[in-house]
Amino acid sequence: MADEFRTNGDVEAALGQLAALREYLVEDARPALLKDPQLAEAINQRVSDLISLIDQSESEKEPPTDHGLMDLIGLSDDPPDHVDSARYVPPVPVYDDQVSRERLLAIADLYYLFQMEQASVFRAVLKLQELFRAGTVRLSDGEGAIKLFRFDRHSTLRYTMRDRYAAYRKVFSYTDAEPPKGARPNAPFHKLFTNFNLQVSQFFQDKRVSEVIRKDGSSESFGSMAVVRRAGLDLRYNLRHVSYGHIAVLRNEVMGLLESAFAILGSDDIMNLFGSPSPWDTLEEIQQRYLNEAPLASQRSRMAEAGRDVLRWLAEPYILSRVRIDFETYLEDIVDQCDDWLTSAESLGLQKTSGVNRPTNVIPLRARVRR
Repeated sequence: MADEFRTNGDVEAALGQLAALREYLVEDARPALLKDPQLAEAINQRVSDLISLIDQSESEKEPPTDHGLMDLIGLSDDPPDHVDSARYVPPVPVYDDQVSRERLLAIADLYYLFQMEQASVFRAVLKLQELFRAGTVRLSDGEGAIKLFRFDRHSTLRYTMRDRYAAYRKVFSYTDAEPPKGARPNAPFHKLFTNFNLQVSQFFQDKRVSEVIRKDGSSESFGSMAVVRRAGLDLRYNLRHVSYGHIAVLRNEVMGLLESAFAILGSDDIMNLFGSPSPWDTLEEIQQRYLNEAPLASQRSRMAEAGRDVLRWLAEPYILSRVRIDFETYLEDIVDQCDDWLTSAESLGLQKTSGVNRPTNVIPLRARVRR
C-alpha cells in the first residue's frame, strides 16, 4: 500500500536500481557525452532527483508512535527477523538554505553607507557647516547655504554617528565602536566577503582559460562551481545572523541623510565656492583643504557600489542553483563587480593578492565628531 512504510531493504534495493539506471544511461549516452559535457550533468541531476524522492516520500508519512523502536527490540506483534526488514527512517530536513531577502538587501545598503562614511561624506558636510557658521567661507543665502543650515535641524531625531558606527561594528566588524549592548562584532565578515569575491573572480579566470584551450566547448570549464557556491553560502549564513534588529530602519534613515549631504555638496553656490564641477570634486576639495586627508572617493565609491551589488545578488536564490549553465549565467552578472571590489580594496591596502587582511585604515570613532 502507498501508506505503508518502506523498510531498510526496500530503500537499499531502490538505491541499487537507481545506481544501475545511472550506469545504463551513461553507457548508452557515451558517444553523446564526448560531444556534449552538459548531458552528463543532466543525467546525474535526474537520477539524484529520483533518489531525493525516496526520502521526501517517507518524510511526508506520519511516523509510528514508537518510531519503530518496538520492532527493533522485538516487542511488536510481528517483529522483523533482520534489520533490513525494519522501518526505514528518513534523514532530518536539510539545513534551510533560504534567507530573508529583505534583510540581506538592507545589509547591502548598509555596506554602501559604510563605504560612503569612509569616503568622509558626512564629515565633509559637517566641516563645511562649521566653516559656514564661523563665516570663514563665502556662503550666505544661496541654495547650499540654506541646506547647510537645515542639515542637522533634526539631529535629535536621527541615529547619531555613534549609533551608525555601532551598527557597522555589529554587522561587518568595521570601526572600533562598541557594538550595541548584547551584540558581538561580526569578525568573520570581511574574510568571507573577500573570499567570495576572490572565488568568483577565479572562477571566470579559469573559465576564460578553458575556453581558449577547448575552443569547441567539448568539456566543461575548469572553474569549480562547488567552491564558489560554498563561499557564497558561507557569507549568506554569516549575514543571516546579524541582519535582525534595527538595520532596515537605520538604513532608510541614513540613506536619506546621505541624499541630503550630496544635495549640499552639489549645490551651485557651494560648487562655485570650490570651483568644482560635481559633488565628488567638492568632497575631495574639502578633504584636501580642511580635513587634511588624501582623497579616496574614487576607490570608496567603487567599493560601495560593487559591494552593494554583490550582496544584493546574494540576497536572491541564484547561489542555490545546481545546474552549471544556469549558475554560470547568474554569476556572470557580478563578476565585474567582484573584480572592481578586489582592485579597489587592493589599492586601499585592504586586500592583498596572496591573502586576506582586515581593514586597517578605518578612521577610529573617537577621532570623529559626535553626530
